[in-house]
Amino acid sequence: MKIKGNYKIPVVFLGLVFLRYSALGQDIPKAIPNLPKNWHQLDYNTEGYYGINLYKAYDFLKGKKSKTVVVTTIDSGIDTLQKDLVNILWVNPKSKSGNGFMNDKYGWDFLGGKDGKVDYTETTEEVRQYNKLKNTYLNITVPLPGKEKEFSFWQKVKSTYDSTLSKDHNEMIEVSMELNALTGTNYFIKRELKLKANETFNQADLARITTNNDTLVQSRTIWETVFGATGDGTNNAKVLKELTDYYAKLNNDLTPDLESRSRIVGDDPDINDGKPYGNNILKTPDASHGTGVAGLIGAERNNGYGIDGVADNVRIMAIKAVPNGDEYDKDVANAIRYAVDNGAKVINMSFGKRISPHKEWVDAAFKYAAEKDVLLVMAAGNENQDVDQNPEFPNNLYLDGTTTDNLISVGASGPKLDENLAASFSNYGKNNVDVFAPGVKVTSIDMDAEFNTADGTSFASPIVAGVAALILEYYPKLSAGQVKKAILDSVTPLTGVLVIKPGSRDEKVDFTSLSKTGGIVNAYKALVIASKMKGERK
Repeated sequence: MKIKGNYKIPVVFLGLVFLRYSALGQDIPKAIPNLPKNWHQLDYNTEGYYGINLYKAYDFLKGKKSKTVVVTTIDSGIDTLQKDLVNILWVNPKSKSGNGFMNDKYGWDFLGGKDGKVDYTETTEEVRQYNKLKNTYLNITVPLPGKEKEFSFWQKVKSTYDSTLSKDHNEMIEVSMELNALTGTNYFIKRELKLKANETFNQADLARITTNNDTLVQSRTIWETVFGATGDGTNNAKVLKELTDYYAKLNNDLTPDLESRSRIVGDDPDINDGKPYGNNILKTPDASHGTGVAGLIGAERNNGYGIDGVADNVRIMAIKAVPNGDEYDKDVANAIRYAVDNGAKVINMSFGKRISPHKEWVDAAFKYAAEKDVLLVMAAGNENQDVDQNPEFPNNLYLDGTTTDNLISVGASGPKLDENLAASFSNYGKNNVDVFAPGVKVTSIDMDAEFNTADGTSFASPIVAGVAALILEYYPKLSAGQVKKAILDSVTPLTGVLVIKPGSRDEKVDFTSLSKTGGIVNAYKALVIASKMKGERK
């Protein structure tokens, strides 16, 4: 289940708690007991968790000097007051230059409009395109002369739209019942704990309920299972908000507000004329995802608070271009150009969609980033599918048939070297997914001084982006292509490790078949490799 591109959320159905992955009939993932909050940074050989070996990487870097690296998160926004981020935010020295991005102190919001409004609830791309093209093509079975390309695009849109609407309709019924069940049990728990309306409860609070009342026993059991599946850092309010947000997304597919973009942002997403649009509002109601992504990359290290980011000397440039729904190609293209023009060396993109009506704009932005020697790191997606066969967008296969060497596509892995090493939700692809990185029960910071533990390639991607930034901090003369090579060459192919194929119930495949490298990124080895390279950055 996606809430924002590539972010998994827990769902409850009539009191039977499970994580809803795309494959029907899939077993409920069992909670991993005593999973360290920093497991994604650990080393399998010494700590027993298949993280990125970050602590050995920092031992290797002792005594070496670093140079600040600007990393951009193109995401849902960011909490600029989060204690773990305030000291590592990028500050634009040109924020009052009148370049069309007035007062863009920490970045820019391409979904913003006048009076501080933001278009943060959107629909999927296939719904937008279906409604745009249906009056022309719905009753046509043969393309008109000269319209073959557009008709072929319509056929893809129609097929994807039908699939999405069927899924959304079924999920809407379930989510509605789930919300009712959770809301009801939430009421009983809060009443028993004597909590005020604005107070929350978490897993530890449930131990205070000792009554044998059947309703309370059942309610407590439901929430214990919810918290067990979601991990530390979750409370009842977060669970209900995530489920409510997902309900809103489903509703906007089924009854779409197709005018919100023009009404709020005021531009035409089908015209990319270079004219400025948006505003500087970065903390919006849906900024949780982007805040967590930024934290994994570079949350202030060793400050006794929150988490430690992967990189220790970065500045995070925040760009909002991802709503609760599908991003627009125009916003993605312009966000990449904004990041490049303002000095970003690494850009993290934890989003994706199934239809790309203006891929040429995004391709051009990718090429622009390549020309300026900027590395792009991309979440592979959470549909547990082979993206070699069913590509998601953006991707590095350009419309002209060429590819780029400045993009890393990242799948999500789990903490143990067992059959669940490949996250059950993760996309995969021997040709189009480069590497796997931790993406199961990963803990990061959240909005409003809170924390969150979540699943998703959305969280695997910024971990790799953090490794890329760490390399550039200490070896700033390396090109984007060299950084990518160091990261990919750091991987030890896990030949012979049989894992459950994402999307299947029990089919097992060799882990090496799921990506180009066949393994998991290793920060220490990447730095060792980088240290031996002769820099090619111009």
